Amino acid sequence: MAVEWDRVGQPGFDRIVEALVQRMYDASARVEAVNGRGGDDGIDIKVTHGSRVRIFQLKYYPDGFPTTAHKGRRKSIRQSFTRAVQHQPWEWILVVPCTLTTAEREFVTSLAAGQAVRVEVWDRAKLDGLLATHADLEASFTRDQLFEAAKVYGQERALLMDGVRDVSARVTALGRQADGLDDHWTVDFARQGKTVVHTLRAKHPRAHEVSPVEITLTGNGPLTPDLAQAVRRSLGFGLPEEVVLPRGAVESLTVSGPEWLSGEHRDVEVRWQPADKVPLAETAVEVAFLDGEHVTACYPGTLAHVGRGSVGRSVRVDLAGGSLELMIPAASGASASLRFTFSLEKLEPAAGLRLLRIYERIAAGGAFEVRASAGVIGGGELPPRPEAARQEAAQLRSYIEDLEAVQRHCEQYFPIPDELTPADRIALRMARLLIQGHCVASPFLTRARFTLNGQGSPTLRSLLSGEPHAVRGSIAAFALTLAGRHLELGPVHFYHPHVTVETEDGRRALAALGAGRGEGCDVTVRPVGGECFRHLLRDAAPGSGWTPVPLELPGFTEPR
Repeated sequence: MAVEWDRVGQPGFDRIVEALVQRMYDASARVEAVNGRGGDDGIDIKVTHGSRVRIFQLKYYPDGFPTTAHKGRRKSIRQSFTRAVQHQPWEWILVVPCTLTTAEREFVTSLAAGQAVRVEVWDRAKLDGLLATHADLEASFTRDQLFEAAKVYGQERALLMDGVRDVSARVTALGRQADGLDDHWTVDFARQGKTVVHTLRAKHPRAHEVSPVEITLTGNGPLTPDLAQAVRRSLGFGLPEEVVLPRGAVESLTVSGPEWLSGEHRDVEVRWQPADKVPLAETAVEVAFLDGEHVTACYPGTLAHVGRGSVGRSVRVDLAGGSLELMIPAASGASASLRFTFSLEKLEPAAGLRLLRIYERIAAGGAFEVRASAGVIGGGELPPRPEAARQEAAQLRSYIEDLEAVQRHCEQYFPIPDELTPADRIALRMARLLIQGHCVASPFLTRARFTLNGQGSPTLRSLLSGEPHAVRGSIAAFALTLAGRHLELGPVHFYHPHVTVETEDGRRALAALGAGRGEGCDVTVRPVGGECFRHLLRDAAPGSGWTPVPLELPGFTEPR
């Protein structure tokens, strides 16, 4: 009988893998299983063979770590890897009881980028194969599994003959027993997979006064910065976040109250979730940015939450594609803080620009308020963000403004692309400037090829002889491709005041014209000095003639 990995639970999984690693390496190396209650420093099992160290990280994720669910799992894996590489291992091995998808496997192997460490995965297939090789280990662990299955089967036959009606009756009876434990409190319970969830419920409104219940958490060393901030936001300011304290971060959880409920619990994971949302009296609000009494900008939003904690109170406003969280300390004179998160994913440029302008207002610093019709809900004075952050936001806004102008001109609307090549970025800026009636130098057009019609002229012969001359031509349509879309701006002229013909083409064309065979002869011309041809939309009314305007793209050399 094979190990049923999705049923063995974390402790069983750890025991099986520890025994398996011990069996494989004990004869030639030192194997150490680390008890994580004191903090494992990224090591669950350490195998030392001379100067080489292997570190095993065990993650009991029976259903993997996709990006669509369990979003904290990849972060946990990355943090474990980061802590492990501080010990300079030769090899780091992630052990999971599931079959990985291609994306999950690529995520794990990508951790090795830039690191002097090999990264491997032991997944379900690998574990099953190793246990098949060590059949005695597999038999020792599945023996209990068979016994438990037989015992449960016998109980079901003996006690649940009436099916779900019998289950309901048993649960109801057990609930009555729980109700009799205390005059003020009772416990509701639910089975979720292999976990039984207990929910403490007051029997009357004054239960917390007559029979108080106190929960004390004792930590095991300092929390990670991210987790400490999450605890502060949730408990300190009452923001509606689920916070999970892993087993390694909790030394003990102590419940003080009625005797039947009191006790100390160790080796536990603690999580708290926001209580059921209380409907707000008003949800339409505005986020206003101020210069003294003057409103410099105002954006509509939805009031999603108002909370209070041990340190102060909180306000959360939802915006299209983003969220603004305001934390206001209760202590007088203490500064309020604001957290603004947003995503441009799947947004069209106009919506993305609104979010970026809000971010730039916040980054610039200054006063702001969250206002409802009844008055100001909260606000504060923001310090300016570092100049680098503001410049990065300005560059991103510039890109989206270019994209919005081109989409509007072409009447093709689509979400902001996730990635853009340097060539695409240059073409997008050129397109916007052309739409606005400007002349631009194109780094993509450094030469042009013409076909002669056989008719000569003094100017043509002078050009073919090597003298610089002005050349002007037309292209049927200037177009660029973004996110799989063909965006056509319309016909353009190209021009340069000083071009020369390639020497060999000039000699051949002059000879052909002299012999009366010039028709169909091709010649290539290039602007002098390594410059580029200039573009102008055919229907544009240029304000500066054929003088090109700069592209002004940071990190790119201006074409001439």
